[in-house]
Amino acid sequence: MSAPTGRGPLDVLVVYVPVGDTDTLLEALFAAGAGAVGDYRECAFVTPGTGQFRPVDGANPTIGAVGDLEKVAENRIELVLDRSLRGAVVAALRAAHPYEEPAFHVLEAAPVEPV
Repeated sequence: MSAPTGRGPLDVLVVYVPVGDTDTLLEALFAAGAGAVGDYRECAFVTPGTGQFRPVDGANPTIGAVGDLEKVAENRIELVLDRSLRGAVVAALRAAHPYEEPAFHVLEAAPVEPV
């Protein structure tokens, strides 16, 4: 797959993932075309933190048990992607993420005039 140039309308993807699954998720996102900035590829910002959740009836949690509050060492990943790749990148995220319901958001980046 040819990497996008990052010169069209951009989105910013923010996703939270257990620390041990970070590299696997990044590889899937990069393979789908995310993380391209001009002449650079595999660009991302990764910040550690603690995620928490309580699975309720009907959930099939990867970590923890239904009814129990769980706190997990996670990384917050931020990267850009060409807006035209949004569907493919989100599909790659869902396929590679270990959680039944991954927490993420996609933001549309405001256009910036070239320098």
